[in-house]
Amino acid sequence: MEIYRQKKALYEAQVKQLQLHYNRISLGRLAAILVLILAIYGYQKNDSNSLVFLGLLAVAAFFVLMRWHTRVTYQKKIAQTLVAINADEIDFLERKNSPFEDGIEYNDFHHPYAYDLDIFGQQSLFQSLNRTGTFMGKKILASHLLKVNSATAIEQIQEAIKELREKLEWRQTFLATAKVGKDSEAMYQKLLRWSVFNSNPVPKLAVIFAFVSPVILAILGISYGLTSSLVLAKSFGLLFMINLGVSGIFLKRILSETAHSSEINAIVYNYSLLIEKIENEKFSSHKNIHLQQQLVHENYKVSLQLKQLSDLFSKMDSTSNLLTAVLFNGFFLYNIHILLGVVNWKKNHAINLDQSLSVIGEFEMLNSLANFSFNNPDFAFPKLNNEHKIAFENLSHPLLNPKTRVGNTVNFQPQSFLILTGSNMSGKSTFLRSLGVNMVLAGMGAPVCATQANVHPLPVLVSMRLSDSLSDSESYFFAEIKRLKQIMDGLDESPAFVLLDEILRGTNSDDKRSGTIEVVKKVIAKKAIGAIATHDIEVCLTTHDFSNILTNKCFEVEIKNDELHFDYQLRDGICQNKSATFLMKKMGVI
Repeated sequence: MEIYRQKKALYEAQVKQLQLHYNRISLGRLAAILVLILAIYGYQKNDSNSLVFLGLLAVAAFFVLMRWHTRVTYQKKIAQTLVAINADEIDFLERKNSPFEDGIEYNDFHHPYAYDLDIFGQQSLFQSLNRTGTFMGKKILASHLLKVNSATAIEQIQEAIKELREKLEWRQTFLATAKVGKDSEAMYQKLLRWSVFNSNPVPKLAVIFAFVSPVILAILGISYGLTSSLVLAKSFGLLFMINLGVSGIFLKRILSETAHSSEINAIVYNYSLLIEKIENEKFSSHKNIHLQQQLVHENYKVSLQLKQLSDLFSKMDSTSNLLTAVLFNGFFLYNIHILLGVVNWKKNHAINLDQSLSVIGEFEMLNSLANFSFNNPDFAFPKLNNEHKIAFENLSHPLLNPKTRVGNTVNFQPQSFLILTGSNMSGKSTFLRSLGVNMVLAGMGAPVCATQANVHPLPVLVSMRLSDSLSDSESYFFAEIKRLKQIMDGLDESPAFVLLDEILRGTNSDDKRSGTIEVVKKVIAKKAIGAIATHDIEVCLTTHDFSNILTNKCFEVEIKNDELHFDYQLRDGICQNKSATFLMKKMGVI
């Protein structure tokens, strides 16, 4: 956390320094305007060439200061954003606040584990991991949380995370640049739609005319200046009007291209800066290098392609003034040249646009996981195996307070399925979620909340938290049956890691007990690895018939000084102590 405090202080000092520059530039611009006014006034009183020179110098200085002002303004925004980024990390690590987007829009109640394991929403895994500033970054991070990667992909992601973990300054600057751009799904989709919209080529005759006519116009103008011929003047004026008419033919199409040019230009330019940061950084890991290589198309850097597009958008904006549009189109057929540039850009680069922007998202996903690893140096990167072995040492839930969380060691070998018992509040559900969340982290390539881990990456299938669906007119019990069917279907496709918490709560005790036993038998027959939490002792007795597959584990509770005491330590065997009757008596319920 100390590094974030140091960074915050450093960037706060930068903001102050940049503010001083900003103020000086503002004064300089004001001074340039005053000098220009004085020069004009003095020239009226005294016809002096030196005053003309002074006025021109003031105009030049003003434009130089304008460019400097724009650059310093952007640098100040970046520095202010870096202050906020480090402040957010401090608040998060001190558990004061979780200021990051929670990804609730990606929640899927029908997903095998997203809702059950709190992957999205307030105080979710996504919110804890998320250090993205673009739409694609959030989308790709969410997609990795909802699937299991191949062992090869996981190893490559682990290597990339370890490399990026050490690049704190680069990661934060990348994030600050993304945040300053204020990207959104709407802007991203608008850009993609624009890139494929109305890509028909400009007619060849119009292109030829656009290049030839300005040359002829220039010749007529020069000739008129030399001869003062009225015929040449009329010809010049006639061709100027013809140019306006030809440019006007393409006006509707130009307007459709420029409908949102200012908005798109800003986000395109910001994308170019993000891609430039990737292009210019030195990487050594396979995945980071591979992503970097995707930003070169036909020996042409994507950042330059996007800056070229941004420049085209700026030129489109320059014709928004009627006088400018008339002059530019009358002399140069500006509309046609801009339209030709846009069409050629779409033809050459639009096909790669989505893929190039996804590279930004991939790096934001990797940066988020690298930040997670940086903030939790004691978390382990799992070793991988293909032998269906799963073991965690000192496993806990990554969202629990590190000062108070209790770790447990668990090994799904030789027995591959745990029957978990314990009184209410003893830690069963938290333990199941710890298993599930860490399997999700392992499956995406992230470090896990454990001191050591050996994992066979498997799909995760969970039935822990369901609700009545009034819109679908289904009860809690029917929703649970549907989830169990989903789990069985998933196990038919491939072995999986299965977590079940007090299933079949919506039926009577006998039916629940016998149903739970049959479900356990079915999942282990389908080679599932995992655990089920239950209060039914008879379910635990199933281990006698399947002692090579099933094992009993428990969490115990003790009564000390007339208070319940939970140590949250996983033990062998079946839970012996009960807390419900004691608690109800203590609270006067019974």
